[in-house]
Amino acid sequence: MRTSPDAVGAPPGPMKRPSRLRSNQDFQRVRREGHSWSHPLLVLSARANGLPFSRFGFSVSRRIGKATARNKARRRMREAVRRRREHILPGRDLVLIARAPIREASYHQVDRAIEVLLARGNLLQGDAGQQRA
Repeated sequence: MRTSPDAVGAPPGPMKRPSRLRSNQDFQRVRREGHSWSHPLLVLSARANGLPFSRFGFSVSRRIGKATARNKARRRMREAVRRRREHILPGRDLVLIARAPIREASYHQVDRAIEVLLARGNLLQGDAGQQRA
């Protein structure tokens, strides 16, 4: 497995199953009952979940492209969240929805977009959201 210099300081390991939103019902509940913030690359929806930890869902529609393009976008979104999950407030369900321009975006642009959305939604603990937002 390759290790990139960007992975330095990231929390170890993938997101475990309990911290992932999987069912369509969970995604719909977050979209229906939560608040949303948009960026040209992504839309972030969030709602309180009553749990001591946050859960994350990633949605990439066929509008983004074929499976390889969708998987690439999903991996970039997941990695950006994984690297910052210890700074995200607990007790939230968050859904990130990719928009078409994400096809041409670099990982750093996706990472920055997620940082901006989390800060805009006041979903970061302490001063983590005030670093560059």
